[in-house]
Amino acid sequence: MAIILGLTGGIASGKSTVSNMLDQKGYTVIDADLAARKVVETGQPAYLAIVEGFGKGILHEENETIDRAKLGNIVFHNEEMRRKLNGIVHPAVRGMMLSEKDQAADSGKNTIIMDIPLLYESDLTWMVDRTIVVYVDEETQLSRLMKRNQFTKQEASSRIASQFPLKDKVGLADAVINNNGTIEETEKQLNQIIKDWNLRP
Repeated sequence: MAIILGLTGGIASGKSTVSNMLDQKGYTVIDADLAARKVVETGQPAYLAIVEGFGKGILHEENETIDRAKLGNIVFHNEEMRRKLNGIVHPAVRGMMLSEKDQAADSGKNTIIMDIPLLYESDLTWMVDRTIVVYVDEETQLSRLMKRNQFTKQEASSRIASQFPLKDKVGLADAVINNNGTIEETEKQLNQIIKDWNLRP
């Protein structure tokens, strides 16, 4: 029986760093962001539903793929449209992730990582057995996001404020990796969790 771990964090917290470490250690990592891109590829059911719901004006003219910027502008300022889009995309993403999880379990994997940025916000903890939160303090998160995305302090702050506070996620987690320090310190904490929980790929 495979153990399913939910890996989450916040914007610029270093969750992807930890996800990559797990991947390099041979663990199966199922990435929600990757699934979200796959389900809206041309011809997929979610793609067809989005085109039907939002019109062909949201497509790139040259190849009929979805223009994320155009779609983003529509849903960013319109709560009803955002709910409509999420109602199409979220079930498709969950379906794809659960299907990949079942395939991995059937092929004999012992530990499967669900990399889900909005694990708590979207109430998806039912999909996993235990949760790991990658944490950084607010100052570190702000400076890393400004540096990574070339954001102003105000832009970075508003992105962080739109998410569930990291310090609140810490209280909900089964394990926490403090990513304020070096990569080596982060990996040391990950290795300790792997050892404590006896996680085999």
